[in-house]
Amino acid sequence: MDGYIVDQYRFPSPNPHVDVFLVTYLCQGLKIKGFLAQPKTPGIYDGFLYLRGGIKNVGQVRLSRITQFASYGFVVMAPFYRGNQGGEGNEDFVGEDRYDALASFRLLQQHPWVNTKRIHVFGFSRGGAMALHTAILEPEVCSVVVWGGVSDIALTYWEREDLRRMMKRVIGGTPMKYPERYRWRTPLYEIEKIQAPVLIIHGEKDQNVSIEHAYRLEKRLKEANKQVTAWYFPNFTHYFPPKDNRETVRRLTEWMKRQPNV
Repeated sequence: MDGYIVDQYRFPSPNPHVDVFLVTYLCQGLKIKGFLAQPKTPGIYDGFLYLRGGIKNVGQVRLSRITQFASYGFVVMAPFYRGNQGGEGNEDFVGEDRYDALASFRLLQQHPWVNTKRIHVFGFSRGGAMALHTAILEPEVCSVVVWGGVSDIALTYWEREDLRRMMKRVIGGTPMKYPERYRWRTPLYEIEKIQAPVLIIHGEKDQNVSIEHAYRLEKRLKEANKQVTAWYFPNFTHYFPPKDNRETVRRLTEWMKRQPNV
């Protein structure tokens, strides 16, 4: 069953108030790995699906980041995605790996400490598109936060020359040759299916994922009459300064907790 944990063991936590486990869970018959972080004190908490950016060893899940979110009172699940860090299957790029994210959502639904009516989805960079696909596939998502997030896969191909070789390998070719493959990976075309409110966070000087991704996402959400909030930062790039990063994390977790139950 997707989301079923087949193995887990305690992992050293950088936060004395948060427990971390390295878990192996099922998705489409594959064994996928990820981190689960939860407050040490038993209770009922909001769930938090953390969807990483990057690919392979670039943009790996950082324990300091997921324990930071858990410290605000969340049970956090952060999948590594198929083909990564000992997980089965082949690495994808906002393709079949969307089901790894969805299975992680199922894992949180089965967690005894999680309020199943309050599971939020957070995506950074490439994870932004993964978060949107999760909300497209799952109407039980309580809220979505897309931070520096990709929304258009073809746009990523044209903007990031350094990623083109990888994208042609994973997707099979260019957007010119296989427009339908890029369209399938691009959540903008199915925005109507999203039920959850969406928060967009983006630095206007971002050169990894241009602000155009955020503008296109906001435009499509508004066209579909969806709930959308946008926080744009004129002076920030893909990575916010530490103090501003911490403040933005605090604000976004407060925003999540203000959203109504599904």
